[in-house]
Amino acid sequence: MARLARDTVRVEVPATSANLGPGFDALGIALGIVDDIDVRATTGLTHVTVTGSGAGSLPEGENHLVVRAVRAALDHAGAPQAGLELRCHNRIPHGRGLGSSAAAVVGGLVAARGLVAEPEALDDDTVLALATEFEGHPDNAAPAILGGATVAWSDARGPRAARLDVGPHVRPTVLVPPGELLTGTARSVLPRQVSHEDASFNAGRSALLVLALDQRPDLLLPATEDRLHQRQRAVVMEESLRVVDTLRELGLPAVVSGAGPSVLVLAETDEAHVAAFVRHGWRVYTPGVADRGARIVTGD
Repeated sequence: MARLARDTVRVEVPATSANLGPGFDALGIALGIVDDIDVRATTGLTHVTVTGSGAGSLPEGENHLVVRAVRAALDHAGAPQAGLELRCHNRIPHGRGLGSSAAAVVGGLVAARGLVAEPEALDDDTVLALATEFEGHPDNAAPAILGGATVAWSDARGPRAARLDVGPHVRPTVLVPPGELLTGTARSVLPRQVSHEDASFNAGRSALLVLALDQRPDLLLPATEDRLHQRQRAVVMEESLRVVDTLRELGLPAVVSGAGPSVLVLAETDEAHVAAFVRHGWRVYTPGVADRGARIVTGD
């Protein structure tokens, strides 16, 4: 059996935005909005303290997502379970399509890596596989682990991911509306089948986006066009789609962030473009691309 090498660890884990328009369930990017997770193994009962987003509404015991992820990772590594004291400072808005659940899962898995004596048992490939079991698909987990922009896929060996090159012209702006939207609700309105024409369109735009992210800012607008999921979700996020349309008419590469309802713009925006949204209660972030994924920053 593996053993615990330390009893405290701190992890930082970034927000993520999945899909990026055409790359449904495949492309993602890490954003410089970071949650802090402090974990201490104890002989007592498990307790979670949450500040920031979700404070007062999230579970404070064994049902907390970070706790569940730590336990899954310890089981995988063959390490003993213990009582857990967690302090989670959440900067990532919840229920807004910015990967808050993936951040919690990945943060918990990486925290377990920092606790065990054999961290190689929880390498990045293993963390991606375990996170995908929680999330159902790897598009948010991949950039939360690897940082930068990523493409994720699955084969006979399970979920896999690779980083993509991102040029300095990619300067994300995130527009966050007041209301939340559950991922399950956003997925429930998608059609079970799509046309060959729309599938071909998105495949081409996804390939173009890889080039646009790296070295062709002039291609970001056409490269972020989508036919598979954004318009189909208008019934549950009508205002977000109006924002996307308005910004794209201004020449800005705007997309729905993940399952929504936040809007991601993959280019720098000026105050005039976002001032009206702020007046209507939207929050505006200019976080930059997070070059690093989840990482252990302290631990005794």
